[in-house]
Amino acid sequence: MDELTSTLDDTAACPTSTRASSHERHFESDAVHVGIPRAGGVPLAVPIVAAAAFQFDSLQHGADVFATNEEYSYSRLQNPTVEALEARLAVLEGASHALVTASGQAATLTAILSVCRAGDHIVATSSLFGGTSGLLLNVLPNFGIMTSLVPNDPAAVEEAMREQTRLVWTETIGNPAADVPDIEALARIAHAHGALLGVDNTWGGVGFLCRPLAFGADIVTHSLTKWAGGHGAALGGAVLVGDAHDLTRNDIFSCGSPSLLEQRGAAALAWRQRWLGVQQAGMILAPHAAHLLTLGVETLPLRLRQSCESALDLARRLEAHPAVRSVGYPGLPSSPHHALATKYLSNGFGAVLTFEVDDPARLLSRLSMIRIAPNLGDTRSMVIHPWTTTHGRLPEAQRLASGVNARLVRFSVGIEHVEDVWSDLERGLEM
Repeated sequence: MDELTSTLDDTAACPTSTRASSHERHFESDAVHVGIPRAGGVPLAVPIVAAAAFQFDSLQHGADVFATNEEYSYSRLQNPTVEALEARLAVLEGASHALVTASGQAATLTAILSVCRAGDHIVATSSLFGGTSGLLLNVLPNFGIMTSLVPNDPAAVEEAMREQTRLVWTETIGNPAADVPDIEALARIAHAHGALLGVDNTWGGVGFLCRPLAFGADIVTHSLTKWAGGHGAALGGAVLVGDAHDLTRNDIFSCGSPSLLEQRGAAALAWRQRWLGVQQAGMILAPHAAHLLTLGVETLPLRLRQSCESALDLARRLEAHPAVRSVGYPGLPSSPHHALATKYLSNGFGAVLTFEVDDPARLLSRLSMIRIAPNLGDTRSMVIHPWTTTHGRLPEAQRLASGVNARLVRFSVGIEHVEDVWSDLERGLEM
């Protein structure tokens, strides 16, 4: 359905930034209440509506539903379980619209194709998740969309902008470089050139650590598989937008009679993302996965706060360990990104850190509790060697530009007791 309010009470339906109330609820409260109507006999958990299709009363009823999208018809188009998750995410990120997809990669592709087409250009900071880099460099050129990867620096982004640039892309915290972009500066550059700023906010924890839209970003994406789900049990992604973006210089929205902007107004971008990503491309999130992710969001602030506290503690200990060459974590005062992290992050500096050792294979082989796995944001602590796994298919020069080298270990900190995690790390670091 076009609106996200069908399953909500009046106060929960509005993004936090615009809720008409004398008291603005906190993240922790919205995370457990949004999407659940307050009424007798209504389930206190978001139910799974496992239906591919919904019935019509008559031929005319079916025609009206398909013409307006104001009722349920087919789960690729709208589903109550999925809508409840979308509504919750929109409130938590301070967005006006949210769309959930089958994976984080599907969300990124939807976000990009919603504003770019053949002949267009993207400027992206180079310290990206390996899957995003692969999408930009290997897939999108087949659609005639080219990308310039540049250092995570406003001056480098400005220099790379072209007349055809439609999108600037970055991550709240680089994966795995642990660098932090100057979101406000990148937004100013993008908007001055008639482009939009997209931010992969996966490491921002659905707004708990960072709300990029509040700093001028136009599009936010998530891999909900990570901290939103939190238990490694479901794949999912999300695309979120506000209303404060300028699409007048993008032909996708401004050309035609009537143009998409004239037809949809401030909702044009959100409408195109839904039309493109799920209605046409079918990158839908199944109701069962939406249910698991909705439950995960309810405990996200508890889990992420604990993980951030442990990550900072462990980063300090690793920084002082003689077997560790360097530590990448924006919460450390020694990090060159600490000032920007202090500006843009709240409730913690993230739950992932990186560190370099001479023999990563030896370290990983000695661990007994910490898992070796290519995921993030789980309740369990996990390590991975990006050089040979998540970034292993990229050319060597691109891996280095992403902040990855052969000595680097990425460490996603879970919710175990920090002393147990440190004991396991110490065992692995014994010289």
